[in-house]
Amino acid sequence: MTMTSLHRTAPPSGSCASAALADIIGEQALLLGAGSTVLYQLADRGTGLGVAEHSTTLMRPADRLRTTLLYVYMMIHGTDEERKQIVRMVNKAHAGVRSEGRYSAYDPELQLWVAATLAQNGMFIWERINGRLDDASRERIYRDSQIFGNALQVKPEQWPATMAEFEAYWERQLDSFVAAGPEPSVQVYVQKLLAPEMRPAGLRGLGRVQDLMSRGNVDPRIREVLGLTWTPADQRRYDLFWKVFPSLYRLTPRFLRHAAARAIIRDTRRRMRKGRRVI
Repeated sequence: MTMTSLHRTAPPSGSCASAALADIIGEQALLLGAGSTVLYQLADRGTGLGVAEHSTTLMRPADRLRTTLLYVYMMIHGTDEERKQIVRMVNKAHAGVRSEGRYSAYDPELQLWVAATLAQNGMFIWERINGRLDDASRERIYRDSQIFGNALQVKPEQWPATMAEFEAYWERQLDSFVAAGPEPSVQVYVQKLLAPEMRPAGLRGLGRVQDLMSRGNVDPRIREVLGLTWTPADQRRYDLFWKVFPSLYRLTPRFLRHAAARAIIRDTRRRMRKGRRVI
């Protein structure tokens, strides 16, 4: 049986680890949770319908990944002015994402859920690799992650006050998605999103790993809501990956693990200086 999303893994050393969001946000391994983060977002009916009916991800998957990552990286590592510019761009992109009585990209509750999935992903993947965070680190990372929603329309008081309350909020959300039932158009969108042809040419092997992580990292309830398959063979491959990968990843120098994040930040700043499209 796969782990639930907020399950804490046993630390390699047998003791709790300490970390801060600014230290871990650039870790390349967090991309192992990129797909499952999106799937959690799509499980919310309003968010899922908005994405299925307006997103250009199926037409430009690599660029949409870039824009998502630059938002995350710049909210944490950007200057105040850079953050303001990025937020203006995101709000402009969100302007047309609405359907009367169904959803709006400006809905703070939907934005809260999207931001919550980003916070959850960072802690989940980090703990899968490095072991359980100490309670103080979890509270600090949770608090700092709130900027992903607060920079847009989410009010600080909308967030659960503590990490424990956030975990309860997370479970209530998952239960509510199950109660709402599947949304066929979102299920169709998810199948297209995970289709083999969406994997970059020449990287099909990595694409298969990403597909396994996307489906395996999510709670079984969400796989059911989204119509995703999960077999005993999938579970064995998933468990084997997490048995082997963490120790290898920890041997990789931090400079290399953060190289992609630095490259995206540099590219974003270059685009902003030259007046090129950022979002």
